[in-house]
Amino acid sequence: MYINFWYPIGTSEEIAAGEPHRVQILGLNFVAFRDSKGRPHVLSDTCVHRGGSLSKGWLKGDCVVCPYHGWEYGGDGKCQTVPSIGYDGKPPARAKVDSYPVEEKYGLVFAFLGDLSEAERPPLYEIEEYGQDGWRAHDMIILDTDFYYERSLENGLDPAHNEFVHPAQGFPALITDDPKKPIKVTDIPWGSKFKLYFEVKNKDTELGDIRAEKFKGWASSWHYGPNTLVTWIQFSEHNGFHQYFFEAPIDESHTRIYFINLRNCMLEPENDDTIRKVNLQVTKEDVEVLNDLNPMRTPETNTKEILMPTDQASVRYREILKTWEHRGWRIDVAAMKEKSGDVACAIPCPDRRVSGNWVLDEVPLLPAAQQSRAAAE
Repeated sequence: MYINFWYPIGTSEEIAAGEPHRVQILGLNFVAFRDSKGRPHVLSDTCVHRGGSLSKGWLKGDCVVCPYHGWEYGGDGKCQTVPSIGYDGKPPARAKVDSYPVEEKYGLVFAFLGDLSEAERPPLYEIEEYGQDGWRAHDMIILDTDFYYERSLENGLDPAHNEFVHPAQGFPALITDDPKKPIKVTDIPWGSKFKLYFEVKNKDTELGDIRAEKFKGWASSWHYGPNTLVTWIQFSEHNGFHQYFFEAPIDESHTRIYFINLRNCMLEPENDDTIRKVNLQVTKEDVEVLNDLNPMRTPETNTKEILMPTDQASVRYREILKTWEHRGWRIDVAAMKEKSGDVACAIPCPDRRVSGNWVLDEVPLLPAAQQSRAAAE
C-alpha cells in the first residue's frame, strides 16, 4: 500500500452534512465531514489529547468535536478549542492532526493521502466525458470485497481471463499478432496501458452490414496510480462502454471499489437496469475468482508465479509499483501492525513539509523507502 495518491473516501451522500463519517483506508482510520458551507474535509481520526476517535464525535460549526474531552478541530486539522483551559484559551501549538487535500467529483469525495505539495502530486484522474452530451452513467456500483486491491487491479489488466471467467456475457477471445509475444504495454503519466482487438460478431445497423463486418472491436485498459483502473470497450465505431474503478484499500485483505460505468449507446433511461445487471454479473464473476486466489496478496517476486506473454500488463504494473516504493511511498505494513495499540500513526500530510512538532507518528515505510525519502530530503 502506498502513500502520495488520491483515494476515494466515500460517496457525496455518505459524507453528509451534520455528522462525521469514519472510513478505514491503508489500514488507518480517517474522519470525513462537511463544514458549515458544505465543503468536505478529511483528517486523521485520532485526537492528540488522549486518543479519542474524532469520527465518534459530532460537528460544531466548522469543527469536528472529540467525544472524549470536547477538543474541537477545524478542517485544517488544527485544534480550535480546548474546553478544559476555557473556551477563550489558546490551544497548544502541537494540538493538530493531519489534514489532507480533498476534491469532490463524480459523486465521490477523494483525499490525497500523502505529503507531496500540489505541484508534485499526481492530479485526480479526470473522466473527460463525465456529464457530457452523448454519454450516460448509470448508478454507481459499490463493492465491498475480501481481496487485496492489487489483485483487483491486475485482474482488470488481464485480457486473457475474460473468455473463461465471463463466457455467459459473450466476452470474445482477443486477437494478437502473435500469442507468443508479450502484449505491447505503453507507459503513461502515473501508469501504463494496452490495447487489443477482438472480432465483432454483431451488426451495427447505423453503419450498415458492410462497414460493420469490417469493424474490428477493441478493448483498452490502463491503471493510473496504484488504485485506479480504466477499461474502454468499443463494439463499433459508435457504440462503447467506458468503465472506471476507483479502489480504496481498506487493509491487506479488504478493498472497497467504486465502479462508474458510462456508455454512448442505448442512452434511454429504461436501459439502465439491464446494463447495471450485466455489470453486476460480470463483477460477481470476478469477485468469486479473486476471493480464492492463493496467495491473497501479490507475490514480492515474479518467480513465485509462472507468467505468460498475456501477463505483460500486470508485470509492468508491478514494476511501476516498485518505482514508487523506491521513491519512499510504500507502507511497511508489518511495522505498522507492530506499533498498533502502542503508538498512533498517521499518513503524513503536506503540512508536515512546512511545520514540525507533530504528536502522531508518521506511518512507517519500508526500509528501502525510508532511505529513499531521507536521501531526497
